[in-house]
Amino acid sequence: MSQNLAFADYAVFIIYFIVVTTYGYTIYRKREKNEHDAKAYFLAEGNLTWWAIGASLIASNISAEQFIGMSGEGFFLGIAVAAYEWIAAIALIIVAVWFIPVYLKNKIYTMPQFLKTRYNESTALIMAVFWLFLYVFVNLTSILYLGAVAINGLAGGEYLHVIMVGLAVFALFISLGGMKVVAYTDVIQVAVLIIGGLVTSYIALTTVGQYFGVGENAIAGFKVLMREAPEHFKMIIPKPTATSSQLEIDKYLTFPGLLSYLAGIWIINLNYWGCNQYITQRALGADLQTARTGILFAGFLKLLMPLIVMLPGIAAYVLYQNGHLPQLVGGKDGAYSAVLTFLPTGLKGLSVAALTAAIVASLAGKVNSISTIYTLDIHKKYIQKEAGERQQVNIGRIAVFAAMLLAVLFTWNDLLGIGGVGGFTYIQKYTGFISPGVFAMFILGMFWRRTTGTAAIVGVILGFVLSVLFNEYAPMLFGNETLLYTAYPNGKGTFEIPFHICMGLSFFFTTLAMIAISFAGPKINPKAFELDTEMFKVKPQTTVMIVITLLVIFALYAKFW
Repeated sequence: MSQNLAFADYAVFIIYFIVVTTYGYTIYRKREKNEHDAKAYFLAEGNLTWWAIGASLIASNISAEQFIGMSGEGFFLGIAVAAYEWIAAIALIIVAVWFIPVYLKNKIYTMPQFLKTRYNESTALIMAVFWLFLYVFVNLTSILYLGAVAINGLAGGEYLHVIMVGLAVFALFISLGGMKVVAYTDVIQVAVLIIGGLVTSYIALTTVGQYFGVGENAIAGFKVLMREAPEHFKMIIPKPTATSSQLEIDKYLTFPGLLSYLAGIWIINLNYWGCNQYITQRALGADLQTARTGILFAGFLKLLMPLIVMLPGIAAYVLYQNGHLPQLVGGKDGAYSAVLTFLPTGLKGLSVAALTAAIVASLAGKVNSISTIYTLDIHKKYIQKEAGERQQVNIGRIAVFAAMLLAVLFTWNDLLGIGGVGGFTYIQKYTGFISPGVFAMFILGMFWRRTTGTAAIVGVILGFVLSVLFNEYAPMLFGNETLLYTAYPNGKGTFEIPFHICMGLSFFFTTLAMIAISFAGPKINPKAFELDTEMFKVKPQTTVMIVITLLVIFALYAKFW
């Protein structure tokens, strides 16, 4: 397999590394006078432009789970997995118009602070601890593991731990400089990952064209994909019938057709983009218009992501099914790395740089959020209440180092079993256990003034319990066919409810419980946020961005429904 990197590939990668580190150091030197300003370190308050916010959102979001995991789902499901990206663009519109004004008007800097301000300190502390565990042991570890495995495969397969440590150190170098360094280096990172990703997709399509005798033409290659795998170009996965194969059932379990759009995929996206410290932190230090424009710019970029992270997976499927991809190893998660082997010398280095950029940007953004939550919501409040600005920054840096060290220790021998379940599924499923309760707590807290602190605590606990119930035990306890759901054989001897449907059911019953509990309290909770219609009004240029995004999404769904 001709996948080992040549000198030119290493040269391209080294140039990328030098550019990013030099630029990051330059940004750091410019903010040295504010080096010990805690809000400048954690939020880059008032210093991020709209394009830096938008690029940083995408760079932090697109990582190994997209390049490796979503490409793998493209191999398995096809274009249906693009819904995660295209619905995300709509979710970003909702966040920009309705969520961000609430945060900025109430001077919210962290998600636990939101919970304390709106509900009570107990809710904030519970969720702060929970988010730290989630970010470290689900997100950080999976990003590091998947990224190291992918790059190791391209480097010859003998350097897993060296690459793992290298990624961690690179991310540490960026994140120790604070949010401003993270955000502005993300501009370079997102440019590299888009250019490198587009190059990979182009080579994948021209390779398909070459093997199928239509010439080295990307458009002709795309037409071959649609001809050879028409089922991979349908957004809606059909509901299984009595005659469906296990493969068809497995696809539906992963993405249950129209039912995904009724609840699950909206909960995933609105919770991720609107109630997630890792994401919202980029916009919380800006003014409203800058934040909105940056978020909508990220929505534009999301429309491109399936072309970069999903299309190579479909190309790999067509090539593999026709015997042209013997180098595919490791199942669907090996699709992206297998496609990269077709790249010529030099361009392979660019694609590795793109993959590295995505991984490092996500790692840096994640540990920055971990340090922010730990420092501002736990250490400053409960351990060292008198900590000054300099001490907070130093504590944040220690937290960055500790989080990355834990991630390396737990991924060294894949103690969490990330490789066994598939990276994208691992992240979606385990974050999905808490998403319904967290999203119900946030959405009711923002927009229903009667919601109480007791309801919030019950909601987050009940949401988790119901998620576990529906995902793991409901078919065994209540049967495979009920008014609420249908469970399907999962090929492992048991029956399973599609996890998008589990999320929808958990969210529905959690919301009902929170509403019922809140009716026992006052009509207006004393801690409710003051909202007014003016804060939700948008400027004409913002409306234009929203309309263009929606029109593009409508056209895509009309084409591939």
